[in-house]
Amino acid sequence: MVFIHGILNILVPPLGLVLLLSILPSYLLFKFLYFVVRSVFSENVAGKVILITGASSGIGEHLAYEYGRRGARLALVARRENRLKEVASKAMLLGSPDVITIPADVSIVQDCKRFVDSTLNHFGRLDHLVNNAGIVPLCLFEHSTDITNFAPAMDINFWGSAYCTYFSIPHLRKCKGKIVVIASAAGWLPAPRMIFYNASKAAVISFYENLRTELGRDIGITIVTPGLVESEMTQGKFLSKDGRMVLDQEMRDVQVSLMPIRSVTEAVKAIVNSACRGDSYLTEPAWVRTTFYWKIFCPQVLELWNRWLLISGSSERDTISKKLLDLTSLKKYLYPESVRNPKLKPN
Repeated sequence: MVFIHGILNILVPPLGLVLLLSILPSYLLFKFLYFVVRSVFSENVAGKVILITGASSGIGEHLAYEYGRRGARLALVARRENRLKEVASKAMLLGSPDVITIPADVSIVQDCKRFVDSTLNHFGRLDHLVNNAGIVPLCLFEHSTDITNFAPAMDINFWGSAYCTYFSIPHLRKCKGKIVVIASAAGWLPAPRMIFYNASKAAVISFYENLRTELGRDIGITIVTPGLVESEMTQGKFLSKDGRMVLDQEMRDVQVSLMPIRSVTEAVKAIVNSACRGDSYLTEPAWVRTTFYWKIFCPQVLELWNRWLLISGSSERDTISKKLLDLTSLKKYLYPESVRNPKLKPN
């Protein structure tokens, strides 16, 4: 056995590289042509039923508006009932013929079954499941006062998505439906303070890649890996080390620094277009995908850069990243108005 593995260690890497390079041009040409075909025959969602979790704010809220503009019928899920009703009213004004709101917590398995059943009882079908609900813990691992305070990151970001998917699959399969997964580029980026969030998003990406293999062509799965997009998180809303949701814009500036924040309205257009085309992956904005290749080929560079940028400094709130933001005065160009002023809503 040792001999066999020794031979494979010698032969497989060069042979694998040669094979990859030989098929890469044909594969890329096929991907391009397939993209063109899918763009031409993109799905029309008018009249179709879309279930969106985490629909009370951020990406989930604006996905409701974008699907509504396209004439889709909506089932909106979140914990904040009053906010959900406001989103539902606006979605109907934008063109959705029918919207229901279902207050629920995706981390509770019974709630997930209930809102999937409620959607089926009201509409009689389900065409797209959009798993968007999520929270962002922000804390250095060693600074945690009680590590169990961060369990909601996995309960909501990962298990909440898995629960909804489990109960939705039989209904999605009937109409060759789609699952849209709002993961994050954080799933492959090593960033201090976001260790639990990044781990939960990495788990989400892996889960749906494996599920796609199991389901085959029965149900389409689009895994979305956004960079920084207008949301409550980029406004500074985080789960603190003591387990409370707080608004901390100074800490947001430390973590985000000079990274430009994408308009949520532009991001959701790209997401819905991608889902309707049947894409397997979407990174929005597209340039963020470059960091994935840095992660593959030069992981140590990313680790050293993020440690220097986000940790080095006289204190946790006086890092190199924060100094760069303050010295350049670029915040007004890199951060949308709604991010700089949490009282404002994105357009």
